[in-house]
Amino acid sequence: MKLLSKFRNEIILSLFIIASYFLLRLIFLDKLPMFTDEAIYTRWAQIALNDSAWRFISLTDGKQPMFVWAAIVFMKFIDDPLMAARLVSVVSGFFTMIGLWLLTYELFKSRRAAFLSSALYVFYPFAQVLDRMALYDSMVGTFFIWATYFSIVLVRKTRIDVAYTLGFVIAGGILTKTSNFFSIYLLPFLLILFNFKDKEIIKRVSKIILLAAFSAAIAFGLYNVLRLSPLFQMIQAKNAIFVYPLKEWLEHPFTFFVGNLNGLLSWLTEYLKLPYIILIAISYVFITKFTREKFFLTVYFLIPFVALALFGRVIFPRFIFFMSLMLLPLAATGLEYLIDFVQRNIKLNIPKSFYTILLTIIFIAYPGFVSLQFAYDPINSQIAKADNSQYINSWAAGWGVKESIEFFKAQAKDKKIFIATEGTFGLMPEAMELYLVNNPNIIIKGYWPVDIFPKETLKFAAKMPSYFIYYQKDHMVIPSDFPLKLLFQVKQGNNESYYRVYQVIPQQKK
Repeated sequence: MKLLSKFRNEIILSLFIIASYFLLRLIFLDKLPMFTDEAIYTRWAQIALNDSAWRFISLTDGKQPMFVWAAIVFMKFIDDPLMAARLVSVVSGFFTMIGLWLLTYELFKSRRAAFLSSALYVFYPFAQVLDRMALYDSMVGTFFIWATYFSIVLVRKTRIDVAYTLGFVIAGGILTKTSNFFSIYLLPFLLILFNFKDKEIIKRVSKIILLAAFSAAIAFGLYNVLRLSPLFQMIQAKNAIFVYPLKEWLEHPFTFFVGNLNGLLSWLTEYLKLPYIILIAISYVFITKFTREKFFLTVYFLIPFVALALFGRVIFPRFIFFMSLMLLPLAATGLEYLIDFVQRNIKLNIPKSFYTILLTIIFIAYPGFVSLQFAYDPINSQIAKADNSQYINSWAAGWGVKESIEFFKAQAKDKKIFIATEGTFGLMPEAMELYLVNNPNIIIKGYWPVDIFPKETLKFAAKMPSYFIYYQKDHMVIPSDFPLKLLFQVKQGNNESYYRVYQVIPQQKK
């Protein structure tokens, strides 16, 4: 009881932050349309759940399997496959929030800063977006935060148990996505936090290097489980789509750097929003202590950020999420400094906690509004424009998927039907397969290209009711000679394009 009484306020604050996190992440979770990549990853997990021979199915597209494996576990208990996969990201974000608390406390030795860091994460629009979607990137951030935390503990404690724990965490990260290899590449920069006044400097540095190498060896050893699959080489091929290989990059080392950098900075500021940017600036400008700790966080953010600008071939905002998390402890220390400043200089007969609450509300209000808006009104959400146009207001967003699934379920209650889809990989036919593949009355098949009407669909139409789904923006105008009758359409966000379901008209026999 004494322990509970001593930490009463911290326990209440912890419960409030946790409740706020889950409320913000879970509210209207099914309102967001199914994005193309979500359909792919969720379908992979569904296939792997039902056939253990396909546990490495993600390697067919050059993707590591950790997210898919986690989604398999959730699907065992949750009937809706998309919600199960999205909950993987929700839970990942929760552990990121805890990791940020520990990371901030380990660096700055302030419980208040640690709580502020977690609170800032809860209302961080970037986190709100990725923690609610069945994408890899929330889990990438989780492993990166925890790897960073254990890296710091390693340099300060230099213990073998910390080293192998770090090795397992890094392994989890690199089994999620290639970008988590930065947890290994950045290990030499741990020396920023080393106390060079230590009398046994050579011995201590040598021990840190050996333990860090041991951690990396564990990570690489566990990563090599992927070599059990003959598709392991697909990872390198997939990486080459998004990042220039060194040999190719040397032919034009800085050609795309400025353009990439401008894009990355634009996305970062669109997600951080002005309140968080101000707090980060306060941390850099006004806080004179913790210089090495601030420099450490800056390096852990800046090196991956610049590397992506240098080597990025195809880039998206979500690629910078994990590195942007390094800025939240800085923002937290900036807010803590501002709270202390106000408490020292404004003398009113009110509790000091009032200033903490008021200033925290002021700085989370707008990011919190953007985060809540993304949940209840995603079409008009003020997230990064690139993400808004990709996840919400485009043909890649799954507007119309719910309606068509309900329609097809009703049609297949007492008869067999055939569903043809535009596309053989992506939102279609994966979205239909997720919910309809186990229905014995439904046959699903994707077609690409569809410039010429697939004759096979006419054969099905002669036997059973048949339907065709068109949803990509390049095919808004269907050729007049296609034997199709429009049944219904759903607007794709705020675009002038539509998700359309047609009935295939059987041809009369001559």
